[in-house]
Amino acid sequence: MATQCSSDSPAEGGPISDCGSRGPDGSAMAFSLTATCGRSSARAGILQTARGAIQTPVFMPVGTLGTVKGITPGELESTGVQVILGNTYHLYLRPGTPVISLFGGLHGFMNWNGPILTDSGGFQIFSLSGMSKITEEGYAFASHIDGSRHMLTPESAVDIQATLDADIMMCLDQCIAHPADRKQAEEALALTTRWAKRCLDRKKDLARPQNALFGIVQGGMYSDLRTRSVEELSAMGFPGYAVGGLSVGEPSELMYELGAHTLGILPHGKPRYVMGVGTPKDLVEMVGFGADMFDCVIPTRNARNGQLFTKTGTINISNARFRTDTGPVDETCGCSACWSYSRAYLHHLYRSRELLSYRLNTLHNLHYYTRLMADMRNAVEAGTFPEFKEAFYRLREG
Repeated sequence: MATQCSSDSPAEGGPISDCGSRGPDGSAMAFSLTATCGRSSARAGILQTARGAIQTPVFMPVGTLGTVKGITPGELESTGVQVILGNTYHLYLRPGTPVISLFGGLHGFMNWNGPILTDSGGFQIFSLSGMSKITEEGYAFASHIDGSRHMLTPESAVDIQATLDADIMMCLDQCIAHPADRKQAEEALALTTRWAKRCLDRKKDLARPQNALFGIVQGGMYSDLRTRSVEELSAMGFPGYAVGGLSVGEPSELMYELGAHTLGILPHGKPRYVMGVGTPKDLVEMVGFGADMFDCVIPTRNARNGQLFTKTGTINISNARFRTDTGPVDETCGCSACWSYSRAYLHHLYRSRELLSYRLNTLHNLHYYTRLMADMRNAVEAGTFPEFKEAFYRLREG
């Protein structure tokens, strides 16, 4: 592992880096690249947090309300999950930060000992746009639970996440829908930059080195605006950066184009987090562009809808053809659902709407995702990521 930390200026390539010094946000989080691919932008690394190391590339299951639906924290560990995502907006409204603070933060409240990343709450308010109003100060919104009025500012978003004691916190940003015209995208970018500075100032005031703050790149579907966003955020020196505003309704080809562009100009020695993406194909493509971190509801939500991921593609366990199928979901999978139960049994559970169905399906899908990420890490370290990607697509065509 190298001992030199790359600079904060946007750059592609460069030495393998060990970035362990405290940044302007005051955090002590360290990120080290352990391998890079000479034939793509794929990379492997270690993100060191106060609650342990995270091997990247990594997928983070979504635990919106302090739970990954249907399974326990212990079961999450058994699938290989390293870090989970919590939701600032939802946890602020219910059960509320006063309750969570009684347990010293979200980790103690939900009995999860590993790292947690929290979003800022901006996307949830964006998705509830009919109940919110955006101003320079922040988001004024009505609770979807009881209609009560609230204000989320850059400062309060940081305060809430600090109370949750998230290992990685996100700046408040303005997310826009697709399609959006250039004026909308430029205004949202400018506001996101101003809010990022306010978030960073608030984080400095709190003096909490165990919590790292990431900036979020915006700019809509305009590559030059995304370049501007990267330049402005990089100048602030965040310890990590997220690519926001993707997977909001745009075609996959455009998402990949903007993802590749943005990832390619982010600081080389800092972790790169692509928010809200994706399918297994999305993960493979984005890792090839240089992404390190992902979150998405797809593996857990689709599990509850009967869709299971396998090395040869997806299956819908509700299909009648599985009623008498004595084999496992995926004979190459090592999860407890595949080791212990047949497709016929999982079909029966799902068609009967048994709660065990959602649990076993979720365990399988999360195991698939964590194994996919581990396989990509291993391929990068072995120098065979292009061959891995080729085999990934070939298996789905067979």
